[in-house]
Amino acid sequence: MRTPFVAGNWKMNKSVEEARLLVSEMGRGLKVIDGVEKVICPPFTSLVAVSALLQGTEIGLGAQNMHWEEKGAFTGEISPSMVVEFCKYVILGHSERRTYFGEINETVNKKVHAALKVGLIPIVCIGETLGEYESGKTADVVGSQAREGLSGVSHENAGKIVIAYEPVWAIGTGRASSGENAESVHRDVIRPALKEMFGEKIAQSIRILYGGSVTASNAAEFFSQADIDGALVGGASLKTDEFVKIAQAAAR
Repeated sequence: MRTPFVAGNWKMNKSVEEARLLVSEMGRGLKVIDGVEKVICPPFTSLVAVSALLQGTEIGLGAQNMHWEEKGAFTGEISPSMVVEFCKYVILGHSERRTYFGEINETVNKKVHAALKVGLIPIVCIGETLGEYESGKTADVVGSQAREGLSGVSHENAGKIVIAYEPVWAIGTGRASSGENAESVHRDVIRPALKEMFGEKIAQSIRILYGGSVTASNAAEFFSQADIDGALVGGASLKTDEFVKIAQAAAR
């Protein structure tokens, strides 16, 4: 059985004080939810403060990005060893990183290897654009992102990785995929690609999340699908009641 996984990606939101307040509020609700791996991913500026608040809880902390190099002249970047000081998880290859900052499968792959090297758990994002979706290229695009993003990963490390399928056309648009449509991509595209790379047993152990306009009202539709193992939540993770209810839905 794959343990359900729910992560909140705060993106570029919340000051340090606002982050403290939000974590204090939602932490009370999240702490009592059993059987779900729960992760909060605030901006870099709040990692230290949030880390302190999460000490002694089962709520994990993740970063939203990192560089693949250990150190060097990379102004404005954060290295894997800096992230792992406070975090257990790191989001890699989010569509906003690909769209606005030029990330490609090759750089995502470098980051995956760098994260695994220091003991971080990568949450690797894949997903097609609206144009690709409408032209029937979902399988080709998503399959390639999975294969190239995880290229060279050992069988031993593959089982540690979390995949997040986030159709770009559904992120922040309020236009979520249907549970059935998302399930078909998880079951017929992503899981087979993982099987091709790592074998049936490991492919079945890797958790694949859905992301893209997930809310408390539609979460159960996604979590009822056999191959959807949780969610990477954007806007709703900034609202205490919404995020707690999503985590509760994953527990059922």
